[in-house]
Amino acid sequence: MKHPLHQFQFCPKCGAAHFAENNEKSKRCADCGFVYYFNSSAAVVAVIENPEGEILVARRAKEPAKGTLDLPGGFIDMYETAEEAASREVEEETALTVTSVQYLFSIPNIYVYSGFEVHTVDMFFRCRVNGFDGMHARDDVSELHFIAYDRLDPARFGLVSIRKGVEKLLSEIKNKA
Repeated sequence: MKHPLHQFQFCPKCGAAHFAENNEKSKRCADCGFVYYFNSSAAVVAVIENPEGEILVARRAKEPAKGTLDLPGGFIDMYETAEEAASREVEEETALTVTSVQYLFSIPNIYVYSGFEVHTVDMFFRCRVNGFDGMHARDDVSELHFIAYDRLDPARFGLVSIRKGVEKLLSEIKNKA
């Protein structure tokens, strides 16, 4: 397996090319001594249900996995809590207003963006919204619709972490029955 920093060839502090693996989590610059530790980026995923108990799914309008199913969500901005990010991403992608956010679970992921591997930890949240009037696909979403849990097919979700999250949701529902 490649070192997670294999994509970084130069020291981000001084620009030197003598930037080599220090250990499994970092690279070190031989010129200036800077050590860069590689950490996951944080992302959020919203699980939103309608009154009938169906889950809101989105169709991806952009790569990666363009055209596949997804759940609303995205990266956490700097100086933003995960809960704030979940609310913001839902509003950006669906025009819905989140009224409550409850943490469910997290899944590690590698999100390939423009050919670059972004290691993430995707945090799943159950989000309640202030009604569904005015809901429409926006931002990087081309379509929104609800699917009953018994009709969800994880294979239709293009991103690995979302697929695994849907599998986990389905497993938890099955275990409750």
